[in-house]
Amino acid sequence: MSLAPRTEAATISDLFCDDSARLEKQLLTIHGAQRLGRGMRGPDALLEVWIAPSSGDWTLVQTYANGTSCIVAMGEHWEDIAPAADPA
Repeated sequence: MSLAPRTEAATISDLFCDDSARLEKQLLTIHGAQRLGRGMRGPDALLEVWIAPSSGDWTLVQTYANGTSCIVAMGEHWEDIAPAADPA
């Protein structure tokens, strides 16, 4: 197992912060990612999880009210976990 970064990861990490629309276009068209979920981090920041289903790569993006988005974290092997059944 190699700890060296993969070429795909290096390419997307070059876009640490960018215009929100440009970053979204990169995630959608170049990396084949889909927005899986999002939530407010405060009055001026939104966190979004993007997943590339074909590879399992994931990207956490923070979007600001001023129109800028930043890649906060990224990784591999995303796994969806089904919610636990309600025992009642």
